[in-house]
Amino acid sequence: MPRSARDEGVLVIGLGRFGASIALTLEKLGTQVLAIDPDEELVQKYSGQLTHVVRADASQPEVLDQVGAANFSIAVVGVGTTIEASVLIAANLVDLGKPVIWAKAISAAHGRILQRIGCHHVVYPEADAGKRVAHLVNGRLMDFIEFDDDFAIVKMRPPHEVHGKTLAQSDIRQQFGVTVVGVKSPGKDFTYAVPETMVAAHDLLIVSGRTELIEKFSHRA
Repeated sequence: MPRSARDEGVLVIGLGRFGASIALTLEKLGTQVLAIDPDEELVQKYSGQLTHVVRADASQPEVLDQVGAANFSIAVVGVGTTIEASVLIAANLVDLGKPVIWAKAISAAHGRILQRIGCHHVVYPEADAGKRVAHLVNGRLMDFIEFDDDFAIVKMRPPHEVHGKTLAQSDIRQQFGVTVVGVKSPGKDFTYAVPETMVAAHDLLIVSGRTELIEKFSHRA
């Protein structure tokens, strides 16, 4: 049976905003974390918040050997401001052949390099955050999560035309091509949507579907 990240721990390299946020959240979730950064100020800053913090330059292969990087199930390369350092660190981890590597990219070109040298997952935090905020600013959405295949899940207020109707009566899926997953009424628990679910003006809807169709649906709110 494969061991989980919680069992074997996560190596986080780089304690900028991205790396530090991941490390702190993982520890809150009960996962063992070893964080590495060459900056003494950052190491001191997080030494009281993280259980294991080491000042070291992970672009040097011997450093990864010294900290036992191959013993971790997952490694996160949070270095993004220096592309050369990011690529060197990722390449060193790939050579170990053990951790599943998540790496931060600051551009499409940077991401392609990380993928080509063998990183398993490449993320674009600034670009992803920018796209998410744009959707929130542009429409009536209250939260927005988009997946790679142009599919999204959002939280939103219901359009006026569905107020006071059940989902069967408004037939949202047929009319707008999106699916109401659940409804949250003030003071009540979240409930999964069924045809008999009544939608009121003050409710919150959790809606899934193609991003373009969700945007059109949200503009009717």
